[in-house]
Amino acid sequence: MKKLVVLSGAGMSAESGISTFRDSDGLWERYRVEDVATPEGFEANPALVLDFYNQRRRQLLECKPNMGHSGLVALEKYFDVRIITQNIDNLHEQAGSSKVIHLHGELMKYCSIKNLNLAYDLSPENPDLQVGDKAPDGAQRRPFIVWFGEPVPMIEPAIDWVREADIFVIIGTSLNVYPAAGLISYVHKGSPVYLIDPKDVKTQRNDIHIIKANASKGVKRLTELVKQIK
Repeated sequence: MKKLVVLSGAGMSAESGISTFRDSDGLWERYRVEDVATPEGFEANPALVLDFYNQRRRQLLECKPNMGHSGLVALEKYFDVRIITQNIDNLHEQAGSSKVIHLHGELMKYCSIKNLNLAYDLSPENPDLQVGDKAPDGAQRRPFIVWFGEPVPMIEPAIDWVREADIFVIIGTSLNVYPAAGLISYVHKGSPVYLIDPKDVKTQRNDIHIIKANASKGVKRLTELVKQIK
């Protein structure tokens, strides 16, 4: 079975109602990245940072996967579908995707400030983190999120998946955030690359099959195209 590897970004979940960060009305218009998505911001004002992610969690709990998410699950009938996502939501898993790597962490998990690599689940019934909440090791809890300036521990497994890809698909990402944006350079020569986005996305490659659509319509069109080459 051929391996179909997906790199998904904020546009993947936009139809589900998840706020994007980089659009004109996105989250960065209301919050400074330095304040809510850096270790320094957390050290300076942990209450602000925790509240920011508490809001994100409450929003996620009201959202459902869209047809783009479910379309990728349906493709598992024909391909070994592996998803590398820049998103911190769990909508791919909610839809039923069985193989998912989260590059930037997971919103419904927390870790200790002493150990950023050991994650614990947060329950939908009690999803908030507060100053003073302790992890099992006795240290302050923090969101299990890879902040700007921190290492991306899952990038090496992601690179391995991309190197094995028979088909590579990019959905809803501007290809501006590294190291995720660099994954396209590991695609094996000759493996087709598809890009799904309603907006123009700048890329150095000229061999990409562009599907100018949102995630739901784009994945439907993608399915029609790739089923011919399975």
